[in-house]
Amino acid sequence: MIQSQVKIVPFEPRLREYFYTLNAAWLQKHFVIEPIDEQILRDPEHAVLESGGAIFFALLGEVVIGTCALLHEAPGVYELSKMGVDESFRGLGAGKLLLDAVIAEFHRRHGHTLFLESNSSLKPALHMYERAGFVLQPTIRDGSHYARADVYMLYAPKPAVPPPRKP
Repeated sequence: MIQSQVKIVPFEPRLREYFYTLNAAWLQKHFVIEPIDEQILRDPEHAVLESGGAIFFALLGEVVIGTCALLHEAPGVYELSKMGVDESFRGLGAGKLLLDAVIAEFHRRHGHTLFLESNSSLKPALHMYERAGFVLQPTIRDGSHYARADVYMLYAPKPAVPPPRKP
């Protein structure tokens, strides 16, 4: 299975350009690059890493096929952001692996709130977020960073149900 060939790695300076190019591709296709996007994508070390966040990349062999960020907003509060997978590599499971990596990092940091902002036109992404435990909220987030955001979701995974006990 190809998904088993996709490897998730943390930010390295040599991968920096892909953070911009992968995100710019989907933003320009569906929306526009907003000033907040430009700030984060052009200077990820400062905008994401120095402020306590993380960036991950999906590699297929040596080819960078996707990226995603965990932005640190406040103590215990994080945003899933800047997820992009190269269109020619969609369907290989890279998005789910990136999402899993960000959620694992959120737990590793003992966060209490993980949210995302998106757009209702990005249906495949929204379904992936729902399957991972994000719950659609009835209104957009107060103080939203993005003009394009009309979806606000909070991470609230369902607790694991233990198997029934045998008598």
